[in-house]
Amino acid sequence: MAMTGETGQELPAQGDGRRVLILVENLPVPLDRRVWMEATTLHAAGYQVSVICPMGRGWDAAYEEIDGIHIYRFPLPPEAHEGAIAYAREWGGALWHMFRLARQVRAERGFDVIHGCNPPDLLFLLGMRYRLAGVRFLFDHHDVAPELFEAKFGKRGLIYKILRLWERMTFRAADVSIATNESFRQIAITRGWMAPEDVFIVRSAPQVGKFEIQPPDPAVRKGAGTVIGYVGVIGQQEGMDLLVAAADHLISRLGKSDVRFVIIGFGPHVPVVQADVAARGLEGYFDFPGALYGEEMLRVLCSADIGVCPDPKNAMNDISTMNKIMEYMLLEKPSVQFDLKEGRVSAQGASLYAKPNVPEDFAEKIAWLIDHPEEGREMGVAGRKRVLEGLSWESSVAPLLAAYDRIFAKAGR
Repeated sequence: MAMTGETGQELPAQGDGRRVLILVENLPVPLDRRVWMEATTLHAAGYQVSVICPMGRGWDAAYEEIDGIHIYRFPLPPEAHEGAIAYAREWGGALWHMFRLARQVRAERGFDVIHGCNPPDLLFLLGMRYRLAGVRFLFDHHDVAPELFEAKFGKRGLIYKILRLWERMTFRAADVSIATNESFRQIAITRGWMAPEDVFIVRSAPQVGKFEIQPPDPAVRKGAGTVIGYVGVIGQQEGMDLLVAAADHLISRLGKSDVRFVIIGFGPHVPVVQADVAARGLEGYFDFPGALYGEEMLRVLCSADIGVCPDPKNAMNDISTMNKIMEYMLLEKPSVQFDLKEGRVSAQGASLYAKPNVPEDFAEKIAWLIDHPEEGREMGVAGRKRVLEGLSWESSVAPLLAAYDRIFAKAGR
């Protein structure tokens, strides 16, 4: 019997009797949109799905069931920003809770597959723990952890080498892995030595039905001629310092003062970014509404004219797919980003590409879109069309279910 998922697609009830445990360390569910879409898609296809994740952002119940997904949460460890001891504290605490809760899930609901979402690349330890009981391990490759460390701290060294080792051990432990794009797939095959037929691309992408275009809200625009929107994490490696520098150049040097920047998101560097804005005398041009979700986020993004993605070019960002770019495209917003490999793959003609890590050129690209609104609208229309034709979550459902078919086939089921 076919089942209908959140995407509106009919999904075969292929997962009847199949039990999955998803592990995620750095965001609570359902706030982690990729994990939530995976979980609900699997549930709609007949799988029994449990999730272990941290508490936080208002999702603080130790256990709850939402839309048929059984969610077990642990206290969120402090995010590591420097040093091996800080990382050991964060990841060690999370792993202890995951082992503890996995025993509980095993007793209460059982699981046939552990679906581990990195970072950290230590979740294979749970996979190894339950392998003798016939449990299979699926690796969901969210971040390139060695490159993430290098981007955060500007160096390699011993921790980088350890992360490369953990990455290899993770791939070796995985029966199947899923990658967010072709660059990540190639890492699984070349660095992880995985067979190509065991690696599936499941892109991080928005659901079409949750990104309906709506009229701009004057309360968001505050009378500005052009509103520039950002949505995402505000952390150490997201390039917010470059965005503020670009805004300064746009306003002070290029004379585009009829603008407003709306920064949606949360993260450890919000105070740092706000201090930078204040130091440059730009408080009147920036709004920080904080973390917004669902209809509130949509209301603000629909009120913007241009989306920005200031993630700098580095070893990690160059091969990563940025969710915010897809969201801008689906809402018909032209965007500006630095010239990154996977950024171009995603956006193609829907974005302008600034010279890597040069805020002045980033500002020039924003200014061009301000001066060419009709071309910007055409870019936005092309971007939405591109997402609808193959980059939305709806296009990732089939490869996700195929990955699960593969892992159960390897288990002889």
